[in-house]
Amino acid sequence: MERHSIVPRPGWQRTVEEQGLIYPLTRHPDGSLRPYWDESAYYAFTLDEVEALEEVVEELHRMCLAAADHIVTAGRFADLGITDPRVAEAVAESWHRRAELPSVYGRFDLRHDGTGPAKLLEYNADTPTSLVEAASAQWFWMEDRFPGADQWNSLHERLVAAWKKQAPLLPPGAPLYFAHSSADELGEDLMTVAYLKETAEQAGLDTDWISMEEIGWDTLSGRFVDNNLRFIRGIFKLYPWEWLTTDGFAGHVLDTLDNGGGTGSTLWIEPAWKMLLSNKALLAVLWELYPGHPNLLPAYLDGPRELTATTGYVAKPLLGREGEGVTIHEPGTAPVPREDPCCYQQLAPLPAFAGNHTVLGAWVVDGEPAGLGIRESSGLITDEYARFVPHAILGTI
Repeated sequence: MERHSIVPRPGWQRTVEEQGLIYPLTRHPDGSLRPYWDESAYYAFTLDEVEALEEVVEELHRMCLAAADHIVTAGRFADLGITDPRVAEAVAESWHRRAELPSVYGRFDLRHDGTGPAKLLEYNADTPTSLVEAASAQWFWMEDRFPGADQWNSLHERLVAAWKKQAPLLPPGAPLYFAHSSADELGEDLMTVAYLKETAEQAGLDTDWISMEEIGWDTLSGRFVDNNLRFIRGIFKLYPWEWLTTDGFAGHVLDTLDNGGGTGSTLWIEPAWKMLLSNKALLAVLWELYPGHPNLLPAYLDGPRELTATTGYVAKPLLGREGEGVTIHEPGTAPVPREDPCCYQQLAPLPAFAGNHTVLGAWVVDGEPAGLGIRESSGLITDEYARFVPHAILGTI
């Protein structure tokens, strides 16, 4: 794993925008616009490195499913902040019926420097983004810059195959809606949903658009409807379950939830059991079940324990994205009380390549490793100002 500088392609911004990456720049607090898509560098891997990372992702995904089963079997929903009995019941039923429910994709965030074992930082299995740049933009970049090279990137074909495989689980005779929140100002959620919709269409599915804010409720039929009052029987949403189960329509969502077997009127993708994997409490449960595992970092829910004096720790809100609410505590510093429920994970600073702190985003589609996206940040927390940097497998260049 090596980072190399390279001259960006002429007209790169227009090129990636035409490929669906309509958010190639990020506005920083000082008002400046700087590249989010950063092709002034790339990461090179050997095929052996990629194959080893694929094995890690397979193992982590298997362990996460075992942890989810443990949470449900032991009834540990409160550890995840799920205190509403109806929500806990819906998640448990979703888990038990998971074979009947479509589940498409997720993204592991890993700490890896190319030398030691990769370490799990978190698993976003409900609403992961950075998909367009990982699946599309970096593939076309590689074809332009290194014709004939390879990349850890089978995202597109695996997504199409996943939709084909899971099509029989979808409600028959109705379109599959694709929804994002209209509050998305950058267009990242919009284009992620648009790309997933495209892969579903290539799989032969009938699809339609709707925003979360446009979803209506028909009081006469007791069902969700679109702008034309058509029943919404199946919908992919880039909208977190923790919002879906707490906003104004939460009661209707739970009342009409199709958790397999035709028990409800609306099938949501990703399914409710993904709440078990996208919660940072999962990290602590994993450490309980697999203490000392080489691909895990020590993590706890009741406080940082020995991490305060030894390695230091990172406090992560159970529900949060793009580094929001994450705090770093160096070894020997006094613990800082948190009012919000947190997971306390061992501090493992992101490796620095030419001063850039790097995190690997390893994608899973239909339960299988599918690709890699790399983000860099100026600090140790990967936040909304991080940059996406493409990669290639060096042995094929």
